Amino acid sequence: AADSVRHCPPKSTIFNGDACRCSPGFNSSSGEIFRGRGSCDDINECGPPPLVSCGRLADCQNTEGSYYCMCSLGYELASGATTFMNETENTCRGRNHPHLPSAHQLSNFFERVQELRRDFKPALAQETIQKLIWGVDELLETPGDLEALPHSKQHYVATNLLVGLEDVLRDVSQALPNGLLNFNSSAGTDLSLEVQEQGHSNVTLSQNQAKMLLKWDVAHESGDSGPSVVGLISTPGMGKLLAEAPLVLEPEKQAVLPGAHKSLLQGVSPVLLSDVISAFMSNKKLSSPITYILSHHSVTPGPTKKVFCVFWEHSQDGSGHWSTRGCTMVNSGDTSTTCQCTHLSSFAVLLAHHDVQDDDPVLAMITYVGLGLSLLCLFLAALTFLLCKAIQNTSTSLHLQLSICLFLAHLLFLVAIDRTEIKVLCSIIAGALHYLYLASFTWMLLEGLHLFLTARNLKVVNYSSVNRFMKKLMFPVGYGVPAIIMAISAASRPHLYGTPTRCWLNQEKRFIWSFLGPVCAIVSVNLAFFLMTLWILKSKLSSLNSEVSTLQNTRMLTFKATAQLLILGCTWCLGILQVGPAAHVMAYLFTIINSLQGVFIFLVYCLLSQQVREQYRKLFKGIRRTRAESEKYTLSSIAPRALH
Repeated sequence: AADSVRHCPPKSTIFNGDACRCSPGFNSSSGEIFRGRGSCDDINECGPPPLVSCGRLADCQNTEGSYYCMCSLGYELASGATTFMNETENTCRGRNHPHLPSAHQLSNFFERVQELRRDFKPALAQETIQKLIWGVDELLETPGDLEALPHSKQHYVATNLLVGLEDVLRDVSQALPNGLLNFNSSAGTDLSLEVQEQGHSNVTLSQNQAKMLLKWDVAHESGDSGPSVVGLISTPGMGKLLAEAPLVLEPEKQAVLPGAHKSLLQGVSPVLLSDVISAFMSNKKLSSPITYILSHHSVTPGPTKKVFCVFWEHSQDGSGHWSTRGCTMVNSGDTSTTCQCTHLSSFAVLLAHHDVQDDDPVLAMITYVGLGLSLLCLFLAALTFLLCKAIQNTSTSLHLQLSICLFLAHLLFLVAIDRTEIKVLCSIIAGALHYLYLASFTWMLLEGLHLFLTARNLKVVNYSSVNRFMKKLMFPVGYGVPAIIMAISAASRPHLYGTPTRCWLNQEKRFIWSFLGPVCAIVSVNLAFFLMTLWILKSKLSSLNSEVSTLQNTRMLTFKATAQLLILGCTWCLGILQVGPAAHVMAYLFTIINSLQGVFIFLVYCLLSQQVREQYRKLFKGIRRTRAESEKYTLSSIAPRALH
């Protein structure tokens, strides 16, 4: 007897000196009080069948040796506490959750789940599971007001749905008979289950779009004499709630994206290729990896896109993100990918994109050298327009504002386009670039308008009316219109300012057209101004008197109109044409021409302008004269000293 007492199993105490008794919350197959060898196993008070009742709008959570009750998702205790022990302490009521909104469809779904769990009977386990699958299918097929939520809150809802669904199915499945069972629904939410008492064979659970392979001893927990359950559920509709969810890569996974930025560690925007599947089993601790084969849309990986096996990892705030931790890709084809994971969760196959220009060092060098030259030329042009009093007029005022906007935009692009470490700062940088480039294009439009008005009024020697009109118009339009466009864009979709790899506009939901739209409109209007200007010059310049002809000759006006169109707009069309086989060539043309935009402006408006060249000559003459006078003064002051 003394020997048997010395060998009382864990979670038990000595009883009457010669026997063992399991601690509260544990029981033994040998009885409440036993002698000799035995084991004390945890009592699952939450069932099925449940041994305790938590009451309405609450769930039972089993722990080792105990349990607790907590209000269901979207509800809270009136006292503000988080847990309670039985139905008499239940004061669960609806609440305004900081993350999860009180969506009508979601509330109805959780109430139905509560009813199924409250009315659960082991004999009706299959019927309960089928109703649960139908409920999930209905919620995901017609999410209703869930679709109007911000993506962060949709991710929170998806996390709680996935976790809750796995827990409920794991518990209810314990009451199923041995064998393989399949549950289907009309919209594609499918469940495959296998229940066995014991076994050592391989297990394969198959669905239309997914397959799971494992050894049975992985699912069967050692020392557990009860049935073991393995389940695989596919939820195609879950992709709606997981749209734009970030992907967090491990460092070794990030290395496969050539040229990608370190900010990829903070999350990239992937494309969901496969259905979302969830795996669960009785034994939550895996002794060996599980293999998944997921079918997906046809895809051909390339240098700018990589396929990853991922799982949905829960974050501390109740939301989540895609992660590659513990999952490796065994093989990937056009329409299916084989993955191995060392843990249970919800899995999928994702396609991660990164920019072509990140991988081309030649394009990067062209960008930096070209923008450096442009900044120098824009700075010289701005100084010319600002300091040369003799050439200052409405035209040079327009040139000055255009040069300033382009200078600031290029400078910000050069030093801050990839500052993605701080998301808020990156959004501010993206917004500033959006505004500055829009302002540049708006001043380009005003340049075209002024050139057109000048050509139209060539018969009039006095240009005061045109100048007065432009002075009243240019500053409100030049800086006000871009501010209005940016304000509307920022108010409608502020989260689309900045991407994980660039502080620029996100291309999702066609947000990039908040920039490309105005650009295309301005290019079209400038083209119209260009054609009308050419027509006016052709038809009217012959009748001008010699004074006006001397002031503005045909050849220079035509040249400026042509340069205006090409430099100040048309080159950006090359960016839109970066598709298809010619994408690489267009990328080079776009980068070269646009990075040298400042050089073109300095060439056309300064070096090729007779007035500006004359001012440069006067400046250089003045510098030489000053230097000569300085040398003469120096010599004259040295000579008397030498004589002494």
